Amino acid sequence: MAPLGSSPRLVLLFSGKRKSGKDFVTEALQTRLGADVCAVLRLSGPLKKQYAQEHGLNLQRLLDASTYKEAYRKDMIRWGEEKRQADPGFFCRKIVEGVSQPVWLVSDTRRVSDIQWFQETYGASTQTVRVVALEQTRQQRGWVFTPGVDDGESECGLDNFGSFDWIIENHGDEQHLEEQLENLIEFIHSRL
Repeated sequence: MAPLGSSPRLVLLFSGKRKSGKDFVTEALQTRLGADVCAVLRLSGPLKKQYAQEHGLNLQRLLDASTYKEAYRKDMIRWGEEKRQADPGFFCRKIVEGVSQPVWLVSDTRRVSDIQWFQETYGASTQTVRVVALEQTRQQRGWVFTPGVDDGESECGLDNFGSFDWIIENHGDEQHLEEQLENLIEFIHSRL
C-alpha cells in the first residue's frame, strides 16, 4: 500500500548511465500514454530541491542539463549519499507524495536501495527497466567521463543488479527504439 497517496497499478523503475536517454524514453512514454494516466517521477528532484535550499543555489539551474548542475554534481552526490545512508527511502517517499496516476515512471533509479524500497512498498506492481546506449552514442549526446561521478555509485550502483525486467536499447536507431517502446506500452496497457 502506498505510504502517501494512491496505490499505482504499475511502477516502472528506469535506470541507465548518464546520456543513455532515460528522460527521453520516459517522456516519450508519458506523451503516448497521457499525463492523466502516467506520471514521470524523478528521484533527483527532491534531492536537488533540498540541496539547493541548504546551499543557497538556483534550483531551476540544478534541474536542467547545464554546466551549472555539473559544477555541483560531485558534492550533490556526496550530500545525497549521506541522506540515503541515514534513511534509504527518504527521496523515494518524497516523489510519491500526492501522485494519483495509475502508472508511475521513475526516470532516474540509481541504487539497489531505491529498487528495494519500491519493491517492498508496491510489490508486484514494480518492474525494472534498464536503458542502455553505446558509449559512442552517449558521447554524441554530450557525455564526457567525469572521475568521481561516472565511476561512483550514482552511475554504477546498478551495473551488477542482475536481471532487469526490461532492457531498452537506445543506441540511436529510432525504428528499433520505437519497436521496444511499443512492446512496453502494450505491457503497460495490460496492467491498466
